[in-house]
Amino acid sequence: MAENSLMRMNVQAFTAKCGEGWDLLRHRGPGQVQFWFIALAIGIASGFAALIFRIGIEWLQTRLYGTEDPNLLASFAETLPWYWVLAIPVLGGVTVGLIVHFFTPDGRVRSVADVIEGAALNDGRVEKKAGIASALCSWITLSSGGSSGREGPVVHIAAMIASWVSNLLRVDGITGRDLLGCAVAAAVSASFNAPIAGALFALEVVLRHFALHAFAPIVVASAAGTVINRLAFGDVTEFRLPGTTTVEFYLELPAFLILGLLCGLIAVVTMKAIFAADDLGTGLQRRLGLPHFLRPAVAGVLLGGLAIFYPHIIGVGYETTSLALTGNLLTHEAIVFAVLKVAALAITMAGRMGGGVFSPSLMIGALTGLAFGLIATGMFPNQSGSSTLYALAGMGAVAAAVLGAPISTTLIVFELTGDWQTGLAVMVSVSMSTAVAARLVDRSFFLSQLERRNVHLAAGPQAYLLAMFGVSGVMRKPTDLSAADEESCHAMIEQELFVNASSTLETAMPLFEKSGVAFLPVIRRDPESDAPILQGALFHVDALKAYNKALAATAAEEHS
Repeated sequence: MAENSLMRMNVQAFTAKCGEGWDLLRHRGPGQVQFWFIALAIGIASGFAALIFRIGIEWLQTRLYGTEDPNLLASFAETLPWYWVLAIPVLGGVTVGLIVHFFTPDGRVRSVADVIEGAALNDGRVEKKAGIASALCSWITLSSGGSSGREGPVVHIAAMIASWVSNLLRVDGITGRDLLGCAVAAAVSASFNAPIAGALFALEVVLRHFALHAFAPIVVASAAGTVINRLAFGDVTEFRLPGTTTVEFYLELPAFLILGLLCGLIAVVTMKAIFAADDLGTGLQRRLGLPHFLRPAVAGVLLGGLAIFYPHIIGVGYETTSLALTGNLLTHEAIVFAVLKVAALAITMAGRMGGGVFSPSLMIGALTGLAFGLIATGMFPNQSGSSTLYALAGMGAVAAAVLGAPISTTLIVFELTGDWQTGLAVMVSVSMSTAVAARLVDRSFFLSQLERRNVHLAAGPQAYLLAMFGVSGVMRKPTDLSAADEESCHAMIEQELFVNASSTLETAMPLFEKSGVAFLPVIRRDPESDAPILQGALFHVDALKAYNKALAATAAEEHS
């Protein structure tokens, strides 16, 4: 009997310890060594997802265009009949339109901006059904002539893996966001063989802080993603530069400052062109009564028409980027290709076809830098280095301004090219371009996208935290002991001074500031008579407490 009692006590003690460990992992996982093994598993899964996505694009491109080397797709497309070059993007657009129509609620392909929103507002979770459809759309788009990049869909695919694990483990917001960062870091690293940039991209762009508790697991996951890339493709860089690039530091630095300013403006023009094309497409669609599932097909027609004459716009554009980085383009070619790539990217994104903006911005930047370098070295041949150095700096400068990520973009340029000797030139150009672009847009392309959807993340937590609290969750109900007087509430409702139960504190706080009242009645509308029905009252002090608590939690997470 005593032995059974002792055994029962041991089992209870073991169960209690397991429960403590489980709670520790769920709520303080990033600080525990055990959490790193989960980060490693997520890194491996995300790395394989990125690898499969990349190989899938190359496989489908080979089947559609008939090329043996997808990296030379632009050159090969010049040999194809014009009608086939036109037909492939159209067929891709039709397919994408049907997928978006049936599997996404708003006809929009998910990408990096949605991952950033999930990190900030949804405890590190993203949509899964729409995400899977978006990944399929981006795969078809990038394989059939769409002029975008693969990093956007890869990041969202990895975010879905992290969301599934977070829901499975039922982790809290801090742990969920760190798992999301691990997945994103691994996906970027596996896509570009860039472990340092992958880790910093997750911190700088997605989590938007550099907290120490997140650093170790994210680095572990990023390393796992890089290993997967190198097992498949070897330890090689994406671009190969000719010889050694040199810079005449004292004489050429002003030129790189000017290049940075130019690249910042080019980045802003690129982003504004995408948004303007999207608005134009939406306006025309409404005016013509065009079904939204045909919108990608129309974009496919425009892309196919451009590709007949300029096949360099097809796909990710690494072949043209390599030509720019090796100086194998003339000045007018670089300028024309850059302009057309901006147009093609705007058409692809406005057509809701899918894909990302990072790879296109690399191409636009390399072409801009090469054109600038050819002109500068032609004017001052004895005081300047190679024009390809300007292409390298321009590539980083435009991409950094578009992504709003100067640190990770600078590093990813080095890791993509393997050239660490020109750091000062790239850093000068990147710093100037991001400074210019940040003043003319909402910090980056992704945050500007969110701002256009009325998701205010660019200004920081103080701007978006209020939108996370529903009025109904903070209000005092009429049955509460400290509830507001119902007669006073009805009098205020008659004066049109109230807030809807479905609203957030983002709506309520300006009303408090404008009216100066201590509380606001909370109502919902009767579905039949549309008469207001009192649900409770939102007190100003309760709203401020909730807001201050959220600010304190955010500050604690970012500085832990």
